[in-house]
Amino acid sequence: MASQCDMCTNYVYDEIEDYYYCNVNLDEDDMYRFMKGSMDSCSYFTLDDEYSIARKQ
Repeated sequence: MASQCDMCTNYVYDEIEDYYYCNVNLDEDDMYRFMKGSMDSCSYFTLDDEYSIARKQ
């Protein structure tokens, strides 16, 4: 089962370091929840829908 982060546009892959990270500047509390793995209700979540532009054409 995929987490909410796996479907977020802010969750990007770093090819050099070979890992995913959150591209948002999180505050201390949010960073703790992110590192703990409990970001179920992330206020920065944006769905990574790569076909949204194609549907508008």
